[in-house]
Amino acid sequence: MFMNSIKEVEAPELHNWVKEKHPNMRVIDVRGMGEIASGTVSGAEAVPLHTLPVRVNEFHPDEKLVFICRSGARSAQACMFLQQQGYNNVYNLRGGMISWMQSGLEASALA
Repeated sequence: MFMNSIKEVEAPELHNWVKEKHPNMRVIDVRGMGEIASGTVSGAEAVPLHTLPVRVNEFHPDEKLVFICRSGARSAQACMFLQQQGYNNVYNLRGGMISWMQSGLEASALA
């Protein structure tokens, strides 16, 4: 029901945002640490999905928050949760890290 209201970003566009160092943007990887160890988006922060409710106060409503996971499903849940908390500037990486890798983009070690 909320899926249509989630803003999504394609992998090449997110790559450009990261490269351009968009101001006030944070990339949040909501996968488990074992999954993140296989590589993530450059500069991403690890906030496993199950910890999001207790860490929501670490995010500022003015920040552009981009959530990523393996396929885009868990990051979509993160976006929905934050929207319910009143955050409007949240984005889901469409297709997750699968899409990122299929786009030929490099996965980095966690910062």
